Amino acid sequence: MTEAQQPENKGQQTRTVAELVEYIQVLTTEIQELYCLDAIPWVVGYSGGKDSTATLQLVWNAILALPPEKRTKPVHVITTDTLVENPVVSVWVRKSLEQMRIAANEQEIPIKAHLLYPAVKDTFWVNLIGKGYPAPRNRMRWCTERLKIKPTDSFIREVIQANGEVILVLGTRKAESVKRAITMAKHREWRIRDHINANPNRPNSLIYLPIEDWRTDEVWIYLNQWQNPWGYSNKDLFIMYRGATADNECPLVVDTSTPSCGDSRFGCWVCTIVNKDKSMEAMIQNDEEKEWMQPLLDIRNELDIRDDRDKRDFRRIWGEVQLFERNLDGEISVEPIHGPYTKYWREYWLRRLLQTEKEIHQTAPKNMRDITLISLEELSEIRRIWLEEKHEFDDSLPRIYQQITGEEFKDPRPGADLSLLGSDEWAVLEEVCADDEMHLELMAKLLDTERQFRKMSRRIGIYESLEKCFTTSSRSKDEAVKNAHLKRDLKTAVEQGDIEKVKQLTLADFVAPEEQTIRPDTQIDTADNDKTWANVKFKNKQTKP
Repeated sequence: MTEAQQPENKGQQTRTVAELVEYIQVLTTEIQELYCLDAIPWVVGYSGGKDSTATLQLVWNAILALPPEKRTKPVHVITTDTLVENPVVSVWVRKSLEQMRIAANEQEIPIKAHLLYPAVKDTFWVNLIGKGYPAPRNRMRWCTERLKIKPTDSFIREVIQANGEVILVLGTRKAESVKRAITMAKHREWRIRDHINANPNRPNSLIYLPIEDWRTDEVWIYLNQWQNPWGYSNKDLFIMYRGATADNECPLVVDTSTPSCGDSRFGCWVCTIVNKDKSMEAMIQNDEEKEWMQPLLDIRNELDIRDDRDKRDFRRIWGEVQLFERNLDGEISVEPIHGPYTKYWREYWLRRLLQTEKEIHQTAPKNMRDITLISLEELSEIRRIWLEEKHEFDDSLPRIYQQITGEEFKDPRPGADLSLLGSDEWAVLEEVCADDEMHLELMAKLLDTERQFRKMSRRIGIYESLEKCFTTSSRSKDEAVKNAHLKRDLKTAVEQGDIEKVKQLTLADFVAPEEQTIRPDTQIDTADNDKTWANVKFKNKQTKP
């Protein structure tokens, strides 16, 4: 008897093909019984990949085999489009969902397909280009929650609110990876019955894992031997996976000596969590028709720089200098934690993205030329952040957009083009501040803060907002870092009870830095102990008579 086995799953129970066929029949019965057991709606997670396709196919075929009068409970199929998905997979999924809607209507089966998106404020480019979040890393994986979890969680909450409970059907498998197997093993403490767990993260929901014990080759045997019930081609899915494999080989596993395939992982084309986007690299390498994706890979690789501190602000995103102890090859140093990308680099990434989108529209196949890398709504939100939160009233986004696309930027946000300050005022301010970036930043914040409060009948909070401008932007980089070190040393001295050190540091805080330069015509009151950079630069006190 031929066996469906692969070396990667040593220790996992081996099923023959005949046993797999029998097991699928048993699983079909299990799905039917669970479906008919109650009125709790199901939500099936579908990504367009092999595992979610196999899971949905099992559920669809099982329900389709029921008498029409028993097909009453809704099954929601949900897919989250992060807006930065691999374009080939994204198009595949969208067309698949369209076909599902048609097939479900024709077959009179209560399956509803939903395509979910992250909120505009949570999208990848709004956070990276707008707010300046650095490219995601394992220690700062800000993308997953915003792009994937929140849209799905929001949908599930709505279903629970409407029905009281929900059952989530997922294609998670232990054989995906060692890490996944360990995670699933931990979740067994929530096991209610075979393949069903309580959901510790969401009350009133259960998780159903019908293929949790399947091996990769069993998934492919099932997809290749059982017809897709919504009329999509599993053979094409197989070819897509094969094209995303480095050696372009994807043989059917018939014995232990045959190498397996189909482990390619599709995801966001901008992902910098992984070392390389192997699937996209393989697609470009294996298929001349996919060489148009090379510019996307180039942007991804340019984002994936481990040391990008020269592109980022020395302060955190809220304007504070935070220090951390760094150990590099045994040499310990205390350095600032760098924050968001600077204005220059945020504008640079916007240009790169718009230029790439323009290039793709010219080089991609006809069926892919309508791809949007960044939407008008995202561009509008980025512009709002730059203007209102970062006080960059030079309003560079429309100018950059027109330079790259040759088209006028039409902002859908009401009143977006109404402003008292603009590029002309910014140019004057740049000239006045010369090469002093912190001076320019402080002046821009102060002017724009005043503008924002201008039309308010009661300008409550203006003094606090102006004070915040000085708190975050009144010191030069060197002085801000020095001040952060002083605070850190003072805190350490207090914790250690070192009174002499506390006195020394406290007194030092009131002494003007030796390297500080004061203009000859600036008189400083010696009774004024607040010798900050802002005081020296902007206060011109008269000598007491």
